[in-house]
Amino acid sequence: METYAVGFARPDRWSRGDTAEDSHPWHAVEAHRPTAELDGEVELAVCGAIVQVWGSQKWERVGSGRTACPECLRATAAAKPLSTSSR
Repeated sequence: METYAVGFARPDRWSRGDTAEDSHPWHAVEAHRPTAELDGEVELAVCGAIVQVWGSQKWERVGSGRTACPECLRATAAAKPLSTSSR
């Protein structure tokens, strides 16, 4: 299983007039090293956005919220959690 850190598109880096970016500031960042080492670093998100990593956050928690990047959700398969069979 892959590990993802959480990246945040800082308000000073948002594009003016791009409301989609403003409403989805949280992004998934593929972690190739411990997420604690990434904390505060500027990294490339799964969707291609440049974000600052917040190592104390968990992508699984942020990804389920309304402010997560839809493209990051799709690419990490976090958008549709697996459900158990009722049989």
